Amino acid sequence: MTADDRRSRTLTELQPYIERARAFSGWTFSDVRVRHLDAPIPWDYEAMARERAKGARSVLDLGTGGGEMLSRIIAGSDARAVASEEWHVNAPIAARRLSPLGASVVRADSTRLPFLASTFDLVLDRHEALGPDEVARVLAPGGTVITQQCGPDDWPELARFLRKVQFDDHFNIYQRGFAAAGLTIDDARWHEGRVAFETLGDLVYMLLVAPWSFPDFDPRRDIDALLALEDALGAPGGGIVLTEMRYLIVASKSR
Repeated sequence: MTADDRRSRTLTELQPYIERARAFSGWTFSDVRVRHLDAPIPWDYEAMARERAKGARSVLDLGTGGGEMLSRIIAGSDARAVASEEWHVNAPIAARRLSPLGASVVRADSTRLPFLASTFDLVLDRHEALGPDEVARVLAPGGTVITQQCGPDDWPELARFLRKVQFDDHFNIYQRGFAAAGLTIDDARWHEGRVAFETLGDLVYMLLVAPWSFPDFDPRRDIDALLALEDALGAPGGGIVLTEMRYLIVASKSR
């Protein structure tokens, strides 16, 4: 097979993933085929959030996406729940999902919150930018924030092939910010583990729907880079192996 033949065949195989990414909404990736090759994340964000929500009077979820996870967290809870979502596509999707559960959705930038001080017993944030001072401001006395985030150099292997944005070290920045705002850091953990995307299409889909690390990515323009990374990062048993980085921070406000 010539190089041109391989490019053409691969782009044809990628087209369904590209089309699916164009129609993406919500915030769930259950259809992405990825295997964890190392030990899983040693905490369960959703279980932690659900347990805390049971004893909370009010809950705020930052960047709720389509409300998928929050709907599970507050199911059976008596807490008054509010979600923020900035993306105009997802805000109405989240509202339709959450309103039957008594939760409301507010379109807002998660770093500039339109809520009064000391409003929420629990602030949740999964993979959404936050402002530590804003979180501390809206937390009620005795309240808790739980956030899980991607590490600043998630999927570092791809930087050899695609232009990758290098983010600041928010694992430490957020901890310092929470402490400076008067919160106590109750838990701070970091995890790295290898994952294997089953096909190049699964990886391309994720690069398109979550473009902040690779904002210039274009499958057609970058086809040679994609083929090179497939050759270099492919696992003997199949899949493209990358290093995933996640961290957890739990902080609380004194009574």
